[in-house]
Amino acid sequence: MKKQALAMLLGTALVFGTLAGCGGSEESKEQPATEDAAESEDSQDAQKTDESKEGEEKGQLMMATTTSTADTGLLDYLAPIFQEDTGYELLWDAVGTGEALKMGENGDVDIVLVHAKASEEQFVADGYGVERFPVMYNDFIVVGPTEPVAATQDIQAVFNQILEEQLPFVSRGDDSGTDKKEKQIWEDLGLDPAADPNYLESGQGMGATLTMADEKQAYCLTDRGTYLKMKKDADVSLGLEIVCEGDANLLNQYGVIAVNPEKYPEVNNEAANAFIEWICSDEIQKLIGEYGVEEYGEALFVPNAGTDA
Repeated sequence: MKKQALAMLLGTALVFGTLAGCGGSEESKEQPATEDAAESEDSQDAQKTDESKEGEEKGQLMMATTTSTADTGLLDYLAPIFQEDTGYELLWDAVGTGEALKMGENGDVDIVLVHAKASEEQFVADGYGVERFPVMYNDFIVVGPTEPVAATQDIQAVFNQILEEQLPFVSRGDDSGTDKKEKQIWEDLGLDPAADPNYLESGQGMGATLTMADEKQAYCLTDRGTYLKMKKDADVSLGLEIVCEGDANLLNQYGVIAVNPEKYPEVNNEAANAFIEWICSDEIQKLIGEYGVEEYGEALFVPNAGTDA
């Protein structure tokens, strides 16, 4: 009986020992699996965080700019790339350079992209802008009927003939960069366009002014980019041809300036600085230099960030 009892006790002990052993082995196998799962979840969470940062929306950047950057389609092309690269949504108001700078002076925008260097430098000197950065250039051209004005590189000869023969000429007359340039050329040449009774002011943007000049078979000073785009893409065929190009007086330089946050603390200076760094980068300068080549046969702008233009 004692042996039977002892055997039963030993059997019971072996059973419990076996169960304990199985329990310990199972626990040792499950523990690393739990740790691996936790590490995997942490890795996935980190990956999701990185992805959300990359596509994160950071708010809006409000820009005042000249009509030519909008009329050429350049901003429509660049804006989605800027948002993808930085997270900022670019919004803009395309007006004449004078009005764009006034919007900056009033603190209505975060940044200006315009083309009247003397006015831009004054904007900074007066404390409304932080610093001016050159971005790109194209050139101004005179367009109109091929007769009686013959194609030439001499802007003085063209303006002299227009004035002497009282030929129709449509000016923007809107204090834009193009308008400022045209008025400056007349002044530099010692000519008064008011002496021509057929000198008109549209008071509108470049596209509308070109359309008016075309309707009146008049001459007009325009930036090359807007002219090329309208010549190819306008709903109504544009019959104006280039009668003057290549004169040193016809350079059209664009600059970008962040509105001064010390004067207007509410402006989005972080977004403005991000845009300046972005548009002056080698990658985006290359894109600007390629824009328009396939569609119009030549680039609409020439990048020149980093110069003193």
